[in-house]
Amino acid sequence: MKDRVARTIREYSEQGIHRSGTDGDLENAAWLSGRIRSLGLGPELDTFPFKRVRPLECTLSIDGKKVEAIPLYDCTYTDGEGISGRLGEIGSEADIGVVSAFPMASSPGGRLLEKARRESHHKAIVVISDEGMPPGIAITNAEDFNSPFGPPSIQVSNADARWILSAVAAGTEARVVAQCDYVDAEGINVGTTIRGKSPNLAPLVVMTPRSGWWACASERGGGIAAWLEIMRVISGSGADRDVIFTANTGHELGHIGLSHYLGSHEALIKDAHMWIHLGANFAAAISPGIGVQSSDEQARKLMFGVLSEQGLEPDAEAKPGQRPLGEARNIYDGAGRYISVLGRNGLFHHPSDTWPDRVDLKKTTRWVGAFTQIASRLSGP
Repeated sequence: MKDRVARTIREYSEQGIHRSGTDGDLENAAWLSGRIRSLGLGPELDTFPFKRVRPLECTLSIDGKKVEAIPLYDCTYTDGEGISGRLGEIGSEADIGVVSAFPMASSPGGRLLEKARRESHHKAIVVISDEGMPPGIAITNAEDFNSPFGPPSIQVSNADARWILSAVAAGTEARVVAQCDYVDAEGINVGTTIRGKSPNLAPLVVMTPRSGWWACASERGGGIAAWLEIMRVISGSGADRDVIFTANTGHELGHIGLSHYLGSHEALIKDAHMWIHLGANFAAAISPGIGVQSSDEQARKLMFGVLSEQGLEPDAEAKPGQRPLGEARNIYDGAGRYISVLGRNGLFHHPSDTWPDRVDLKKTTRWVGAFTQIASRLSGP
């Protein structure tokens, strides 16, 4: 199993940028379809059109120095001239608000960013990647991709933090360009179904996101490896109930891929025996921390029973009744049953999250094995 997990994460990482609707995302869909065929199964492609953000020019200029930036994917944008004005801390009266933030809405900087975007006092916003991360741009998810809001906002590398923050302290004039347009794109959810011996039993659904901002080796690789391993084991052993597999694009864009899938399988949310959500970061080697989530006490008992047998203990838990993180929230919102694994990652949404150094292969393999066992049990009567 360790070799299979390593191969999957390595190949996934080597595909490069996995942003939804891009060439890397389409390559991943073809690769994943090939892996399904190699198990003797038929891939099921669920496609949908959407408008992909295409950055044209995104830059920050201060005192004649210009640096490249990446826009938020759910804000408004500028023309080619951009917006000029005085720099200041986010929430101040400055034209351009500046904040340092880890790319999570729940982080201190993330909360300040969200508040400033909602209030729209600034003409533009600059987000500096958290200085605790390596140099690079760690991108914030576009939770409101289908309903863009707030002023034009760009994200810049923490390598430029000292220079930018000095300009903020001095109230220097700057120019923000966030020129983007929208182009036609195709999203692809990749899946397959293993038919059970008793079609009258409610199906088991195994889902994982497959898209992300960068190579996402430790962010997404563990979930995809577990997804394929569960598929391999159940296709070999058989199942009493149908087992439905779906790997969804659009994770970083407010879960648009899963939302599309659920739109055409709405009854499945409640009708499924259980949803297994193979979420982000449980393969992380840098500042890791694995968490689990479950919908009810019965699901929790089953999950912790297997984890105990495997000598595994999570670092955190969202207990039944709490709205979960990741795609499990879509199932929670639809009153479905779920078991979920995900975690922390010091390189969350960062370009240096690549194979092999950013992945704890030994730990990942153990968690893949545990969730394979959970899925096998849930596929029974």
